[in-house]
Amino acid sequence: MNAAIARARAQAALTDLRPQPDDITADAVAGLSRAPKTLPSKYFYDAEGSRLFEAITRQPEYYLTRVELAMLEAQMPSIAQAIGDGVHVVEFGSGSGRKTELLLEGLMAPVAYTPIEISRTALMDSVTRLGQSFPEVQMLPVCADFTRPVPLPRAAHRAHRTLVFFPGSTLGNFSDEEAVRLLRSMRGTMGDGGCALLGIDLDKDPAIIEAAYNDAAGVTAAFTLNLLTRLNREIGSDFDTDGFRHRAHYARDRMRIETALVSQRAQTVRIGDRVFDFEDGEAMQVEISQKYTDASFAGLVAQAGFRVTHGWNDEDDRFGLRLLQPG
Repeated sequence: MNAAIARARAQAALTDLRPQPDDITADAVAGLSRAPKTLPSKYFYDAEGSRLFEAITRQPEYYLTRVELAMLEAQMPSIAQAIGDGVHVVEFGSGSGRKTELLLEGLMAPVAYTPIEISRTALMDSVTRLGQSFPEVQMLPVCADFTRPVPLPRAAHRAHRTLVFFPGSTLGNFSDEEAVRLLRSMRGTMGDGGCALLGIDLDKDPAIIEAAYNDAAGVTAAFTLNLLTRLNREIGSDFDTDGFRHRAHYARDRMRIETALVSQRAQTVRIGDRVFDFEDGEAMQVEISQKYTDASFAGLVAQAGFRVTHGWNDEDDRFGLRLLQPG
């Protein structure tokens, strides 16, 4: 199948539920009205944000993607055996699809693939490429915010079960309360007979973790600041991107990276008729990245009605893959 045909098929099957400007404005205003101020990390991923994140994954300090890809490659026979054949793969936040390629290649006769991705550009690029590589797998892309319930497209061939794929330790970007809510939604998507394969970043030396979110090339800083550029473009805010700096710190007691944009001076930001004042040095939280132990992760997923049935770690116990089933 050539690229033009693959893209045409993906476009025809696309379910487009992208957040609209009013939704983004409401989220931004709500976050800036809190104390301390916040902005939602889900809006990092416009076309430029997706490009920058892919660049982050190739930085020497950022071990997460490199280690997870190696694990998927090495452990895929065991993972496929645990999952079974004929699955409909549903991926939350699919990004470029590099990990998905290893998954679809290693699974036994998958029937369909539904990526749910907020960036339309990243979604269509990855589905076009995957459609060429896996013409026997039905591509059913959904452009949407996966943190909200999303109706699952019906595959032409009935699947034996639904597999939710959630790599990259993306679950760690949510507070425990938000993560439990997302896991419950995930359980509804997969049904009683389904399963979920999640990537989790494990607790370890804080210096290794902090370096991953403060790369020497400054790509992560550019990625974080691009959030303000996107808001200025899409909702008419007037953030001065030179007036904020990136900061990422590992809060050891909470086992999580806390990423903020720090105001470099006293300044005012406007969104429509709303005005938000920043003090010099005031930090606006834009992302958390939770790290886990086996006990903390098992306790979290149990609150959503899941149990961990299988687990795989890399040889240095930096990162893990966990298979969850309801019950």
